Amino acid sequence: MSKPRTALIIGAGVVGIASAYALARRGVAVTVLDAMPGPAMGASFGNGRQLSYGYTDALASGDLLGKIPRLALGGDPAFKIYPTLDLASIRWKLQFLRNCTERKFRKNSLKGLELARRSRDAMADLLAEHEIEFGRRTAGKMLLFGNEKSFARGREIMEMKVRNQERQMALSPDVAKEIEPALNTVASPLVGVIYAPTEETGNAAQFAEKLGDIISREYGTSFRFNASVSTIRSDSGSASVTLDTGEELRADIAIVCSGATAGQLLRKTKIHIPIYPMKGYSFIAPATAASPEVSITDVARKLVFTRIGDEMLIAGLADLGDDSPVVRPDRMADLLESAQASLPDAADYSMTRNHWSGLRPMTPNSLPIISRPSDTLAINAGHGMLGWTLAMGSGAQLAELIFAN
Repeated sequence: MSKPRTALIIGAGVVGIASAYALARRGVAVTVLDAMPGPAMGASFGNGRQLSYGYTDALASGDLLGKIPRLALGGDPAFKIYPTLDLASIRWKLQFLRNCTERKFRKNSLKGLELARRSRDAMADLLAEHEIEFGRRTAGKMLLFGNEKSFARGREIMEMKVRNQERQMALSPDVAKEIEPALNTVASPLVGVIYAPTEETGNAAQFAEKLGDIISREYGTSFRFNASVSTIRSDSGSASVTLDTGEELRADIAIVCSGATAGQLLRKTKIHIPIYPMKGYSFIAPATAASPEVSITDVARKLVFTRIGDEMLIAGLADLGDDSPVVRPDRMADLLESAQASLPDAADYSMTRNHWSGLRPMTPNSLPIISRPSDTLAINAGHGMLGWTLAMGSGAQLAELIFAN
């Protein structure tokens, strides 16, 4: 395949901008297109603000398989499945079920871990070359377990990662509370904690915006916002992208990095990729004297608590089948209630703001699709809940794929 000199990247989230950086450094003249009025305004905006390099566990597993009937009946407020009958969703769900085995869970989780390590290294290289302020902090990360069975399973997964050189450890509640006193306010039973002291936090949207400024200034990358892509043509010697306005843009290659909408856009080109939106929610509230410094994940409730300066960001919920980005008041109420039940003193819940929902681009195996279906088309999408964590590594992998001999 030829090595492109020009590229159109569709999607100005953290994955699209990381991809633009990786290509621009190789001399490609890149134009980034996005339907929103600015960068990182989709799933990159309201995410959990965690760089969870050591927590790449695949969603599909044998554990989840046994819970699906209960989930389908609405038995878990953290994870809802809304009925859909379209062919794409049925195909996705069948592929997801095929990944719900222990062997595939381990295989997919370790592949994600490998990409996350590459991303961590790429981030370190970037920050050694450019000073980017995005609130980055080595906060550490704790997973909270409320019963012995789930904690035993958590230790099994931890040991798999430790054997692959990840630094994680199992702690008793007393030891965990010495490291993070905020755990003294945990409302539910706490039987154990998995702790990774080197995990990081920061503002993904701020990172994407500032990296975009760097590649604009140093490599001439251009950005087109309020530019909604209608169709892509890649069946000739160059790629052609048509906007909703009718304007046509051309380049040597078009690269789809548009997250949850990637599958729908590519289906118009007769390319079918298994990406399905999983809706998540978040809000921000003022920190308190009892707010944690360590990033906290309540495993049972599927909640993350991340401190950013004087504020706490609380994110969670997983809704399959609701592909609208609109905040549903009932689900935001579920998130707020769940957060208060988990860590009642972690934030001032009477002063919440930035009520947000977004669509995470999930694949059946929880691994992003990084491919080049043709000489003039490439894909970097499907990062699920780990878009920021995997962005720098998947951008580097995309560039290697495109410039492979």
